[in-house]
Amino acid sequence: MITCPQCGALVSAEEGPTHAYYGAAPGCWALYGEVLAREYEDYRFARLHRLTVDSYAVQHPGRPEPRTIQSVVVHLIGLQLGIESAEPMGPLEPVLQAAADASAAFHWLEPPASLGAVTVVDVHRAGADAAAHLAAVRAWGESTWAAWASHHGQVREWAAMVASRARRRR
Repeated sequence: MITCPQCGALVSAEEGPTHAYYGAAPGCWALYGEVLAREYEDYRFARLHRLTVDSYAVQHPGRPEPRTIQSVVVHLIGLQLGIESAEPMGPLEPVLQAAADASAAFHWLEPPASLGAVTVVDVHRAGADAAAHLAAVRAWGESTWAAWASHHGQVREWAAMVASRARRRR
């Protein structure tokens, strides 16, 4: 077992593929792939898929460079909207696409020392029980969003900017 250098989860020490710039340990990336497969294979697991993707991405921020800046900000906006929005948002994709298109306006946000107490390992452990999986994903999203608290103001500002751009495109 090793500690993932990004999210801090204890994962299998294995060789294998990983993401081009997330900086995850191969064992962490493999667990994420298994969680995604569960969500893609059975619709009962997919309701919070956006939180799964956003949580994993911001727990693996990589190093400061244009594509990691874009990734972290887009996924933080996704978390902010998914966790804090009290009203039905409709599809988030137009807003997140507007965020990706506006990435030149973003800057690097220094990751917190702890990226959240809940990780992909906890979601993976939920196993084949859809309710347990969804509860773990919700806890993961909330934990990850809370970890980035020092940047919430900036993320909310960017989210408002890109939501406005997305509305103008409709």
